[in-house]
Amino acid sequence: MRQLQAKRIYDALFAKFGPQKWWPGDSPWEVAVGALLTQNTNWRNVEKAIANLKSGELLDPKLIMDSENSLIEEAIRPSGYFRVKTQRLRNLCVWWLANVDSKNRFNTHPDDLQYWRDSLLSVKGIGKESADSILLYSFNLPSFVIDTYTKRIMARHFGTPPMMKYDELRLIFMKDLPRDPLIFNEFHALFVRLAKELCRKNECLPDCPLRKLSKSPHLSPVYYTHFA
Repeated sequence: MRQLQAKRIYDALFAKFGPQKWWPGDSPWEVAVGALLTQNTNWRNVEKAIANLKSGELLDPKLIMDSENSLIEEAIRPSGYFRVKTQRLRNLCVWWLANVDSKNRFNTHPDDLQYWRDSLLSVKGIGKESADSILLYSFNLPSFVIDTYTKRIMARHFGTPPMMKYDELRLIFMKDLPRDPLIFNEFHALFVRLAKELCRKNECLPDCPLRKLSKSPHLSPVYYTHFA
């Protein structure tokens, strides 16, 4: 995918949907918690879990570390896998308290994207999508986020392998776009918007703005077996 193609994809989506103003959250820490809790669930459930943490005055890494597991588990129960996620949340708390100051800035290597990506990936329970989401949305670092929606849309319209490895697909965007967190932010959010509304799992509606750019503008039912 050439740089021109990447920019055309972005422009087509932005023209269709406009700015998305992501990620929802009142603080960098809340955004990070949301990125972790959204694993294997939908955002509505994450919102319920975060609301519970807020109402219980637990949405703070120090307070989480000082609380019993049972309190955290009950608060985040709506997000599913609440026992596993409680331990992962504690792991993230340890990392956050060691590396982020009271002004939500990194203690060291403030602009070293690879350093912080590697650091986050060393935290048990933090995968690549979660790490990139935290870097981009909590700290405004240019780390492109790949999710299931992005994989599906890129395979459907631009011929990338449906099972393409995360880092290989991420590298396409990292190389072909300016290292601008705002563009990365909007691009990821626009992919999510498109996937939910027009380019769905089992159908791509005629209003999908990528059909004009697509290598497969007339998508057959057989195609969707890749994503069923």
